[in-house]
Amino acid sequence: MSRYFTEDHEWIEVDGDTATVGITDYAQGQLGDIVFVEVPEEGKQVGKGDDAAVVESVKAASDVYAPVSGTVIEGNPALEDNPALVNEDPEGEGWFFRMSLSDVSELDGLMDEAKYADFVSKL
Repeated sequence: MSRYFTEDHEWIEVDGDTATVGITDYAQGQLGDIVFVEVPEEGKQVGKGDDAAVVESVKAASDVYAPVSGTVIEGNPALEDNPALVNEDPEGEGWFFRMSLSDVSELDGLMDEAKYADFVSKL
């Protein structure tokens, strides 16, 4: 599996033509305590950069963007009852949605872990 990152602080972990998407530890730290998450519906078509989900914290509401184009396979049902899971494990159990990829070449424009760490260190 390969993991990529966006400048909007989403991560995407790819396994074949399926990917899991969430927000980074940096993003959840900037948001503060997460109080609500709206994940996309199964079957929703998303284009690279489209609004795919919403996360609300005590500080603000933010959109979560699709890092690549594809079709949503499932939203994370655990977030409905426990949105704080995003704070507790943002790059693991706090994932937002899974999707099938429609254009694997879009991954080429994303950062690997080392590039993302460098990007965050300059913020």
